[in-house]
Amino acid sequence: MDRVKIVYRGGEGEIVEKKSRFIATVCPINSEEDAVLFIEKIKKKYWDARHNCHAFILGERNEISRCSDDGEPSGTAGKPMLDVLLGAGLHNVCVVVTRYFGGTLLGTGGLVRAYSQAVQAGLENSLIVEKKLCCRMKIYTDYNGIGKIQYILGKSPAITLNTDYTERVVAEILIEKGNFNSLCKEIVEATSGRAELETLEECYCAVAEGEVIIF
Repeated sequence: MDRVKIVYRGGEGEIVEKKSRFIATVCPINSEEDAVLFIEKIKKKYWDARHNCHAFILGERNEISRCSDDGEPSGTAGKPMLDVLLGAGLHNVCVVVTRYFGGTLLGTGGLVRAYSQAVQAGLENSLIVEKKLCCRMKIYTDYNGIGKIQYILGKSPAITLNTDYTERVVAEILIEKGNFNSLCKEIVEATSGRAELETLEECYCAVAEGEVIIF
């Protein structure tokens, strides 16, 4: 996939419904083992809670998905939690919602809403990024050509990682794969073929809190 939405940094959110506390803890995962370890960690942390329900999805196309009601009425916790993750378009993520019972029964509809809202609160306090499949490349040019190249890069979605000024100018950039060919063509035409282009690798990248992340 050219674009994948993930949780880069997990978070925690809490709601209270009729004195019951619902604490959602979100974590990025890369395997079922990661999910199991995370779920067990949260269960140990909140060992005195009535329920620790969970849901997780794995794979670029969500090939694996699991959920558990952990003692709540069937279909009132795990499935609604999973639906929130899927509805957000996320991949490779696990969430555990811990419930401290407040003494008042919420009913089926109330539980579904509470668990769904808890997950949404957890996601709101997480850092979510969209990984894009990019080409990492270097552009070699003389000092006469750098102005044209910088103009082209400035109006494109390319990310400039660094620029070295020595005997000639070398710019290292990231460009989304779908824009790679058109960018290369534009640079070649603008410099009459004098610029040299070197493709280094394909990688996923994202921008979060002003920083470029390469996966």
